Amino acid sequence: MSDLTEKIKAFLTWYRDLYGDTAYMEQAAAPSSKAKQESPMPSHHSPLLQFYLEIKDCKKCALGKTRTNFVFGVGNEQADVMFVGEAPGRDEDLKGEPFVGRAGQLLNKLLSHIHLKRSDVYIANILKCRPPNNRDPLPEEVVQCIPYLKTQIEMIQPKLLVALGRVAAQNLLNTKMALGKMRERMWEYQGIPLLVTYHPAAILRNNNLLTEALADFKKIKQWVEEHS
Repeated sequence: MSDLTEKIKAFLTWYRDLYGDTAYMEQAAAPSSKAKQESPMPSHHSPLLQFYLEIKDCKKCALGKTRTNFVFGVGNEQADVMFVGEAPGRDEDLKGEPFVGRAGQLLNKLLSHIHLKRSDVYIANILKCRPPNNRDPLPEEVVQCIPYLKTQIEMIQPKLLVALGRVAAQNLLNTKMALGKMRERMWEYQGIPLLVTYHPAAILRNNNLLTEALADFKKIKQWVEEHS
């Protein structure tokens, strides 16, 4: 077993010792008198920057009224691999960047396992605003928000999409299929190969999923190497 795998296992042990076996859930953000932080933006003069500026004040659904920050996405705008989660959590809402909380820390370690960094990939979500208490996105929220994600995918043109978790995968693939079934094969979204794996938060809840998640990330590495 590699040293990095041991470090990931140590991270999960640390998490369990600190937070116990209860389900992973960010706590509600405390009221703050501070002004909203600006979300991390795409690089200067990029099409993504122009798109961000066009949609960052979106109020198409009720989440636009309760968010702290609009969480657009972050990473390499020419990335070969694009990761898609379901929605921002507390830390993401406060910072305006996807996957920066405990689940994000684990995602970073999983990326390191296949010799990738956050700056090598692009990371976004189905929703750009945090649902109250981190509940699942409502169908009407997805209808309003997923066109933004589709445009991001069209602009970035990744060679591989990775859906992180059941909610992201079901909304991208328009299915109610169980996560375990979706993991069994490679899919396609807008002509782009799509792989389904566990959300890092699910691994934090159940450390036994780590072995399968590492196998999925090995598939990502193999796919990238074969299509570079």
